[in-house]
Amino acid sequence: MTKEFEQYQERIRDDIATCMDTMGVQPILFVGSGLSRRYFLAPSWEGLLQRLVDACPLIDKDYGYYKQKFHSPIDIGSAFADIYREWAWGDGKGVFPPELFGPSQPAEIYIKYKVARYFEELLLSSDAESTEETHKEELESLQKVRPHAIITTNYDRFLEKLFPEYSPIIGQKILNGNFAQIGEILKIHGCSSEPESLVFVRNDYKEFHAKKKYLSAKLLTYFAEHPLFFLGYSAEDPNIRSILADIDEILSPHGQLIPNIYLVEWSNKAQQQMSFASERLVAIDAERSVRVKSIVADGFGWVFDALGSNEALPSVSPKILRALMARTYSLVRHDIPKRIVEVDYDTLEHAVSSEQELAKLYGITTLDDPSAVNAMYPFSLTHVGQKLGYPGWHQANQLINQIKSEQGTDIKAADNRYHIAILAGNTMQAHKYSQAAVELLKKVRDGEDYQVEI
Repeated sequence: MTKEFEQYQERIRDDIATCMDTMGVQPILFVGSGLSRRYFLAPSWEGLLQRLVDACPLIDKDYGYYKQKFHSPIDIGSAFADIYREWAWGDGKGVFPPELFGPSQPAEIYIKYKVARYFEELLLSSDAESTEETHKEELESLQKVRPHAIITTNYDRFLEKLFPEYSPIIGQKILNGNFAQIGEILKIHGCSSEPESLVFVRNDYKEFHAKKKYLSAKLLTYFAEHPLFFLGYSAEDPNIRSILADIDEILSPHGQLIPNIYLVEWSNKAQQQMSFASERLVAIDAERSVRVKSIVADGFGWVFDALGSNEALPSVSPKILRALMARTYSLVRHDIPKRIVEVDYDTLEHAVSSEQELAKLYGITTLDDPSAVNAMYPFSLTHVGQKLGYPGWHQANQLINQIKSEQGTDIKAADNRYHIAILAGNTMQAHKYSQAAVELLKKVRDGEDYQVEI
């Protein structure tokens, strides 16, 4: 690894840490087909269409013929859908389940069924398992991110396998959700578990774009309040351009950089670069572009490690949090107004009037005196680093390690006058630092004599 790339990684880690620390929430991951290709050898759009050519005997010309005729992969898929329907109602009838031949089934259900079966079988194949094993450490780092939610245009169920506690919300069901989502995988182009949900032929895309404004409005809160990382897409991907087109005027009304949106792109020449752009201009139509932050990598492990460094409430299941929020919403909107349940208003009023009591109502323990803790330990490690004149947390952490090496004392190992760890159960949630820690690290930075007074 070159010195330039090491410095680039350090700069990106600091920037991610600062963004996540400032926003104080977990990131949103927007996952494209590039990750599926990397982790279990899923095909590209053209690769999928080539496999559909091979699987249908009525497609009697090479893929190149259809590419010359239709140009667009969506139009090629639409043409193939017609051929698959003819095959299904002829010699291929035994290939498809009997229920697909009902009069209410859409004409394109046969090609969607084959696409869905292909992804289901591929994910279970030995080649996929071998590829996952090759990237085992990288995938473990991704699992540790524990994102607030995941949005994807992929058909496959790889993300459900990787995040088993997250709930998939498929297709149009995303628009019907009526409470704040957490711990969800939003599959905006459908899922292989429901072949009819796939956005595949031209009419599917027309319907999707007709309702895209509603989807973008629903996702706007995510984009405005969370760090957002596009993974497995290129800057030219129409899915990115389509989503950003509806939100750029709100998030970036005057064309400024959107500071919490990152485009993470894979490049096998990343380490050979001598300079790295910190921003990327994404063209969303002929007249408009959006500026987002840029990350280039030939392996994503270090990026995932940076995302996972701010793990929030790791001992709490996303599934439990989601169920709790859903039930709370139902109580407030439906059950209580309709008097379906008997409400102890005295208990509720007492709970909501006190942060401690409200936390106990949800089964979460709070600190005895959070205001005092905030006053004594006001700084995150990122803020400590910035007070020392650094761009982020990394150099401040190096000074802490220097103290440990020189005096055998790790000020992060326990609560003391320099540091406190705020806990969720028995698991550390966040580290906070005092002004005394800043003064101590200044002396270490400047090479002055210092004493650690735990």
